[in-house]
Amino acid sequence: MKRLLDVRLGRVGMYTLVVGVLFALLAVTLIFSVLSPDLISFDPLVLLGSAAAAVLTCLVAGRVLGLLFRVRPQDGSAIITGLLLFFILQPSLEPAGLGGIVLAGAVATVSKYALAVRGRHIFNPAAFGAFFVTVTAIDPSIWWVATTPLLPFVAIGAFLILYRTRRLGIGGWFILVSLVIVTIRLLLFGQDVGGAVGTALASYPIIFIAGFMLSEPLTLPPRRWQQFVVATIAAVLFAIPFNVFGVLYSSPELALLVANLVAFVFGQRRRIRLSLVGQRRPTPGTVELTFQPSAPVRYVAGQYLEVTVPHGPADKRGNRRVFSLVSAPSAAHPTDTPAPVSIAFSLPEPASSLKRALVGLEPGQRISATGVWGDFLLPADPATPLLLVAAGIGVTPFVSQLTDAQRRGENRDVVLVYAVSDVEALAYLPELEASGARVFISAPEAPDTLPAGWKYIGAGRIDGDRLREHVPDLTERTTLISGPPGLVDALKPALRQAGVRRVHSDYFSGY
Repeated sequence: MKRLLDVRLGRVGMYTLVVGVLFALLAVTLIFSVLSPDLISFDPLVLLGSAAAAVLTCLVAGRVLGLLFRVRPQDGSAIITGLLLFFILQPSLEPAGLGGIVLAGAVATVSKYALAVRGRHIFNPAAFGAFFVTVTAIDPSIWWVATTPLLPFVAIGAFLILYRTRRLGIGGWFILVSLVIVTIRLLLFGQDVGGAVGTALASYPIIFIAGFMLSEPLTLPPRRWQQFVVATIAAVLFAIPFNVFGVLYSSPELALLVANLVAFVFGQRRRIRLSLVGQRRPTPGTVELTFQPSAPVRYVAGQYLEVTVPHGPADKRGNRRVFSLVSAPSAAHPTDTPAPVSIAFSLPEPASSLKRALVGLEPGQRISATGVWGDFLLPADPATPLLLVAAGIGVTPFVSQLTDAQRRGENRDVVLVYAVSDVEALAYLPELEASGARVFISAPEAPDTLPAGWKYIGAGRIDGDRLREHVPDLTERTTLISGPPGLVDALKPALRQAGVRRVHSDYFSGY
């Protein structure tokens, strides 16, 4: 089941997934309002009109601001912002209420451009729009999505989004901290434990915030521990009422905005402008692109870059994608020229529209990256023995890590098991050889030649038994696995059954 979920969700772009989930939630809401008005008290026409007003405002404002700022607007992002505001603000077709929804959508969209640093917005747009109309008393937010009938559907949607983004831990932590604090508060007011927990989950937008807003990638910091800090701050500010000088009151949107500020301090704080230097083919089915950034890119070997490639027509996977950095971080040097960065990816047939657009770039053409993320890093102690398991293009973060270790002069004890479906798909062999790692190749047939110390271990799926056979001391090694979800999902439990306790993984899903 997990493997099927990984594969199916991996084929869907994030904008497509979130838009689809929010529209499904809208559809469920409409069904309840028609069939059970006592559960959803808003008239169906009011719901439809409010949703249309919020979405259309964000779309139109995005197009206008895109022209003013000379950037291509993201319609998917605009739809998401509009639908989030729909579930936060009170639905209405009255002039005042509808005007508040329209104003919130316009302010949310403006915040993406005006409250941004070098192209990257600081605040969650929907939270900012809701905060503006609430603090000005134009249209106070009510977060009506937090209601018992919608709870299971919100929970399913939140799970899908958090699972797809690999942020179940962050979302779960926010839910846990918020739930504990709110439950304690309700207990102090005389509710029993069951009633307090039920009220917290059904009447507070805890799960909605965790799945649909806190997980927004542009307002999260790059490292996992930083994300937990941000989630904790958001949960505490969300769950504990406060009043600052009678001006600022506790609200879900204010909690999110404060957390966004903390994340901004942690992060790169700029959109990365990348100019193509050139491209090459490490293998017939692999493309490597090297870019010259407009400013230094701070990253750690093993992290990934999220790029935005406006193109049309874009397929359902959208125009944003993450790619592991195959280049190694460069040492500081006296020149002011930022060091180039490289990404690599497989090019299947048919390739996604984004990959085709990347391959079609000419030297000098520019794209942008929203930032660098990831915790798929080598242990800080160079003396830690390592087992690296890569499948196909999953070797790219290891190339960055091993090249960086070599540059630092670290003499690491590394065994790399490298599995490919075709011997011609073996990439970056010179870099791997230069790193000094012991490499075991798993492929349908043996390569013609192998560097000294390397070994061909035959064909077949990599599993715990094969690893034990060729790496007898694997229980003494920290293991990192990089590849498609099927390999990672099968190998992690097999390694743990074999006695390996330190397993880190990086999923290459959904290109």
